[in-house]
Amino acid sequence: MTAFGATARRAGRWLPLIGLSALAGTLSMLALPAVLGRAVDEIVTGGDTGTWIAAAAGLLLLSMVADLAGAFAGVICTANTTAWLRTRLVRHLLAIGPEGARRFDTGDLVTRVSGNAADAANAGPVLVTVVTGVLPPVGGVVLLAVIDPWLAAAFLAGIGLVVLVLRAFTKRTAEIVIAYQRIQGRIATRLTESLGGARTIAAAGTVDRERDRVLEPLPELHEQGRRTWAVLSRASAQAAVVGPLVLVAVLAAGGLALSAGRITPGEMFAASQYAVMGVGLGALTGVFGALARARAGARRAGEVLEVDPVGYGAAALPDGPGRLDLRKVVVRAGEVTLLDGVDLTIPGGCAVAVVGHSGAGKSTLAAVIARLRDPDDGEVLLDGVPIAELAGPDLRRAVACAFERPVLVGDTIADAIGPGLEPERVRAAAAAVHAHEFVSRLPEGYDTALADAPMSGGELQRLGLARAWPAERVLVLDDATSSLDMVTEMQIGQALTGGDHRTRLIVTHRVSTAARADLVVWLDGGAVRAVGPHERLWESADYRGVFG
Repeated sequence: MTAFGATARRAGRWLPLIGLSALAGTLSMLALPAVLGRAVDEIVTGGDTGTWIAAAAGLLLLSMVADLAGAFAGVICTANTTAWLRTRLVRHLLAIGPEGARRFDTGDLVTRVSGNAADAANAGPVLVTVVTGVLPPVGGVVLLAVIDPWLAAAFLAGIGLVVLVLRAFTKRTAEIVIAYQRIQGRIATRLTESLGGARTIAAAGTVDRERDRVLEPLPELHEQGRRTWAVLSRASAQAAVVGPLVLVAVLAAGGLALSAGRITPGEMFAASQYAVMGVGLGALTGVFGALARARAGARRAGEVLEVDPVGYGAAALPDGPGRLDLRKVVVRAGEVTLLDGVDLTIPGGCAVAVVGHSGAGKSTLAAVIARLRDPDDGEVLLDGVPIAELAGPDLRRAVACAFERPVLVGDTIADAIGPGLEPERVRAAAAAVHAHEFVSRLPEGYDTALADAPMSGGELQRLGLARAWPAERVLVLDDATSSLDMVTEMQIGQALTGGDHRTRLIVTHRVSTAARADLVVWLDGGAVRAVGPHERLWESADYRGVFG
């Protein structure tokens, strides 16, 4: 099922209420001209008009109630569907992992989740509006034929032009709306990049240049907006010309029928009202515009939902020391090979330093072991079990990763370290990486809001380390101590390379860290060049060159 269809179906129980309200309003609209026509005939013949006037008042009241109920249901339906679609998109984005999300720009994803999801949420109500919007002209044709077949023939002769106007409008609008939303996404992406690098931009004195870069697509966005209004104005103008022609044709046919005595004055009045309803089909341009926006929004949401989430198995992790085996692991990024046939065994419980020049594949190796990305070929095993076959909760309890530039999430410091963890475990993790000292000095300690806790780069890294610290078997540190001062780095390094029973994979550029490790993995050009103790590798001039 397409994203548009799934979103429309999600409206669920509200759609019948919207449809029934629209149907009740449409039927009352169709009945009203006939009732008023009978009242006109009673006036002409001197009969009793009270019954027909009362019936007309009842139909008007029914139409008002139906409109109010439909508007209420439409607002609730759209709000609920928007919330559902945004929740689904956010969950899916988290499920596809960093590699799946990498194909979209950050700002573009924000636009898809916020604006495009809201447009797509109108799918169900708009479809109902389109269907019920066609009923008045169709019912009008039937009732015109009941009054006099020539009236229906005159109406049909002109209504085909209105249908052609609507068809052309819908097609052109859909193309323009898709282009408009894509350009919005590009601007959002550039703005997100600029906000992330605000300090760099200010320090470089390139604020004006960056402003111009962010707003560079604005003329193109303006052009798409102008095209939208041009299509709308053209369609409205065409409908404004065709509509009166249809009305004149029906009135002319009605006048001839009235003069010939085939219809009464009341029926002539009713026929004119049905002709006005039919001409009102041209007013559906706004509804079809909303339909085009809903389809475009659903299409952009669907592009995200089509990305396959990271799949987990059901295998349980047996008891073991945290031994890692990489078998012919290959990782590619387009035409570039990041890891090329890596065969590597890391004994359980060891502290292993991963070193190499920039671009050697260190971070890629760390990501593959932590299963933040899957290899294109080969496999990674943890204590004899392929990590791709492990159940998600088992894998994440066993393996954790800390990064060079951690992003803290949550409301408080405690949330950032361990969401859902007991306070004692949060404090223990912070103490292990020497973060407890500065957290304790904050106004509310671990309950301090992240927004109220400005931190240095080193303090951020320590909280990132604390978040990963509870890992049960494998702790992966991707240059996660690079911003620490020498003393703190040495203290944490001693904790990592001391009596810890877990396997610790430490991506580093520091010779002191490599020297303290039990084993060093030396990467060069995406391949393992050597594995061994630091002292033995230090005999190589090329190895010493890795550290500058």
